[in-house]
Amino acid sequence: MGTMTIDGRKVEFTDEKNVLSIIRKAGINIPTLCYHSELSTFGACRLCTVEDDRGRTFASCSEEPRDGMVIYTNTAKIKKHRKLIVELLLAAHCRDCTTCVKSGECVLQELAHRLGVTNVRFENTREQWPLDFSSPSIVRDPNKCILCGNCVRACSELQGVGVLGFAHRGTNAIVIPAFGKDIASTECVNCGQCRVICPTGAITIRTNMDEAWNALGDPNVRVVAQIAPAVRVAVGDAFGLTKGRSVMGKLVNALHRMGFDEVYDTAFSADLTIMEETAEFLDRVKSGEKLPLLTSCCPAWVKFCRDQYPEYADNISTCRSPQGMLSAVIKEHFRDPEKSEGKKTVMVSFMPCTAKKMEAGLDENHTKGERDTDIVLTSQELIRMINNFGLDFASLEPEACDMPFGFGSGAGVIFGNSGGVTEAVLRRLSPDHTKEAMDEIADCGVRSDEYIREFSVPYNGIDVKVCVVSGLANARIVMDKVKSGEAEYHIIEVMACRRGCIMGGGQPTRAGDRTKAARTRGLYNADNTTIIKKSDENPLVLSLYEGLLKGKEHELLHINKHE
Repeated sequence: MGTMTIDGRKVEFTDEKNVLSIIRKAGINIPTLCYHSELSTFGACRLCTVEDDRGRTFASCSEEPRDGMVIYTNTAKIKKHRKLIVELLLAAHCRDCTTCVKSGECVLQELAHRLGVTNVRFENTREQWPLDFSSPSIVRDPNKCILCGNCVRACSELQGVGVLGFAHRGTNAIVIPAFGKDIASTECVNCGQCRVICPTGAITIRTNMDEAWNALGDPNVRVVAQIAPAVRVAVGDAFGLTKGRSVMGKLVNALHRMGFDEVYDTAFSADLTIMEETAEFLDRVKSGEKLPLLTSCCPAWVKFCRDQYPEYADNISTCRSPQGMLSAVIKEHFRDPEKSEGKKTVMVSFMPCTAKKMEAGLDENHTKGERDTDIVLTSQELIRMINNFGLDFASLEPEACDMPFGFGSGAGVIFGNSGGVTEAVLRRLSPDHTKEAMDEIADCGVRSDEYIREFSVPYNGIDVKVCVVSGLANARIVMDKVKSGEAEYHIIEVMACRRGCIMGGGQPTRAGDRTKAARTRGLYNADNTTIIKKSDENPLVLSLYEGLLKGKEHELLHINKHE
């Protein structure tokens, strides 16, 4: 333990890694653009510069704390320094703020207001670059990039993909994929974590809202929505509701009022996923082939595995994701002329994930040559649609989902958390239906906060070896161990985003540790208040297997490799 003096006040510190974290611990919100607690220290923006008692200035993010330090965070020199930095950044920045999708959420815009930058004296002499619309998930605008390097480090350090990097030097520097390729020509997995961590509008979600509005305005179209579990615990943030609170009922009401004909819960098809994936897992254990089983719910992970570990492509479950399963089932349901009533059915899914936009376009997720999920919108786009429609979301009364696909078990709801898929599988395998049995499964290690969790569960005389991973860089660690023979598992669950879908690339940003914990807790709370805990106990699922799905299980619930 040590003590330093910050703006005349004594502040104790223990294991903080830099002076910046101690300053923030003292209640001073010192500005930064390139600093993020989960990334390596870059020290590029210099906005966190402070002054010591000898007049020396330094970046607090890269300075190690020492006992007895005397720090001043807002001297006249420092204020002038920060204001000039922001002005220079704006001078080399596209300033079409009124039409920028990031307006109102842009950190650079916020700092300009906060530091009183009302005039930019310098001309923008940077080369103008074309926008990159090649990805189905994100849009890159190099003209709004401030070279903070956040996206470069997130792609490399958090995701282990590394498709972005710096090119050229000095005033010609730019963040770009290698050799100037467009992003779709790289091994980008569409996870959107670069977008989450970008402080400006340089990387944004590729929106499909206009397509949804057009469908809603067509009287010859039946527009059906599905809402993923993680969406319900994030959207409320934007409307001043308690962080992590489930707003599923409000979302159903909002979508009905916008004109959606039917609204379903993707937790229902998460139950279908568990039914199919568990059966596939047991078949593989019995035959001893294609183990470990790799989960297939996360499209960014599936692409990562196919790109980076092609020798394990056949280990990936053939099950479609819950999004794909529900869309396929609903499209099949409305192929019946009596149910279709002469209308075309358009499936719109609301997801926490930008990679779901990519997934929906893959041929393997088409049925009878037809795209199952027509439009994928993220949580962020859903928030914009609610605002665009003018709804007072906070005051909306909750409504129930429609039938016959409107109810999911608690096992389906927790899919949004890292470990949720595995926990749902373990519930399905358990012959015991009691609360004590469910609590025992929850305590087996599946809900740990670690990004890599390893544990064993006894089943029919064998110890089922399980690994739960979140974050693709962590997935690389696990897969390298499997490849070298250092580790052996029966099943590996991977979510591309750390902590799972609750922190997906399409979720609202500015989520600190408390928000992340609240979202996780929100899904577990929703599970706690759900009567049915196991996927195989969902009567709607069982009825579907006896009806519409009979003889069509593989066609509708598994990828179509040969289409």
